[in-house]
Amino acid sequence: MIPYGRQDVTDADIEAVVRILRSDFLTQGPTVPRFERAVAGRVGAQHAVAVNSATSALHIGCMALGLGPGDRLWTVPNTFVASANCGRYCGAEVDFVDIDPDTWNMSITGLAEKLRKAKASGRLPKVIVPVHFAGQPTEQEAIWSLAKDYGFAVLEDASHSIGASRNAEPVGSCQWSDVTVFSFHPVKIITTGEGGMAVTNDAAVAERMALLRTHGITRDPARFTIADAADGRAVGAVASLPPWHYEQQVLGFNYRMTDMQAALGLTQLERLTGYVERRNVLARRYHNLLNRAVLQLPVVRPECLSAYHLYVVRVRSGALRKGRRRVFEELKQHGIGVNVHYTPVHLQPYYRELGFVEGQYPEAEAHGDTAITLPLYPTLTDRQQDQVISVVNQVVRD
Repeated sequence: MIPYGRQDVTDADIEAVVRILRSDFLTQGPTVPRFERAVAGRVGAQHAVAVNSATSALHIGCMALGLGPGDRLWTVPNTFVASANCGRYCGAEVDFVDIDPDTWNMSITGLAEKLRKAKASGRLPKVIVPVHFAGQPTEQEAIWSLAKDYGFAVLEDASHSIGASRNAEPVGSCQWSDVTVFSFHPVKIITTGEGGMAVTNDAAVAERMALLRTHGITRDPARFTIADAADGRAVGAVASLPPWHYEQQVLGFNYRMTDMQAALGLTQLERLTGYVERRNVLARRYHNLLNRAVLQLPVVRPECLSAYHLYVVRVRSGALRKGRRRVFEELKQHGIGVNVHYTPVHLQPYYRELGFVEGQYPEAEAHGDTAITLPLYPTLTDRQQDQVISVVNQVVRD
């Protein structure tokens, strides 16, 4: 079976992790800050906060941006459920914006129209989460311009797109967003096993996220709020507090990344450029050799460099007697480990119970009904890809 995605772990990665296993710190040591600085430097952001998953990063990102009960978060339906769930974790209402039929990212015209109506009804969002589907950057400049007009915060879900860029600006620079989130799951561009990171140019937001990932606890005397019990000095006067003093200042979470994960991430990061280049080579081969009469292939805009986390095709309506399910099953039978990204979030049972129904987001629903994800990862060989292409073309021709 050729899987749709897989990690690439080298001897250098293993040696880096073993060094941590033999060191004094398996967690809460110096390697996580090193990884944070390396990622921030790579994407051009000022601050980075490493956590145990991109879901955790989305959650603390929302909290740091002040999302809470009575607020609204908007995202797209064709994403993993975490892009919406992060709003629900904060007690916020979640809604969706349909996708562009070409890029499969958030529709800018759809967003603008929905914002106009929301303003008229007094129900504007507090946070919008655009998703970089399959690795292609979203139209962040346009979204950021709307954010300035309507007063919402922007949290980029770039789980698919570390290493990507738009108009030569790296995804994660936060030039057109408040926070950007990356995923380091094994099938993503680089991996830490599990793990994620939030980057930002706002020092206060970064400080808040760092506090939230560790139970809301600080050991920094400069941030203590408890006055010294002995002499009743004002808040911040901590000279005579005991050296073991720490404070839980908010209700936080145990979302920490380990030093073992960070060590793996550091060595993986060294290969990021090569990984993205190889993914683009493989994507071009698919683009040139797949049957376009039956399959709609992904479109990457010329100003964008996609990280190509996924290569998603869509079965054209009416082009085949057999449906998408039959194509999917036959590809599996031939040893091609295809997948589907994604069942629209609003059609999941949890969100149906909140009142969402079929027909609300037709582009995302059409995508969900026709999409198939083909194998794409850096160690996929040309020969393996040729096998995938041959089988796909045969299955959609029969």
